[in-house]
Amino acid sequence: MTGFPKIEFLWWEECPSWDRALEMLREAMGQEGLDPESVVMSEIETDDDAERNGFPGSPTIRIDGADFQPPSADAPRGLTCRVYRLRDGRASPLPDPQDLREALRKARGG
Repeated sequence: MTGFPKIEFLWWEECPSWDRALEMLREAMGQEGLDPESVVMSEIETDDDAERNGFPGSPTIRIDGADFQPPSADAPRGLTCRVYRLRDGRASPLPDPQDLREALRKARGG
């Protein structure tokens, strides 16, 4: 349904940044007029789960089934912490908040 994208949050318990990323996602969703409680949570617990879900690391955020910041094709898949690139080029365990808000806004149709 237009205006209400499906937002998925995939995470691995051993990743120390997943809880902050979830907080960031829910905050961004609220700012973009989306229900922060509508996030579909998927804990990735095994290597088989990671393989089956094409999991490039924790945390992963998908909007309407697509990674909002697709990793490179050769990026490893599995039980690992994910590395994002911020707008200023620095590596971070969290996505750039502006990139996340822009992706949500675009998915919402704004």
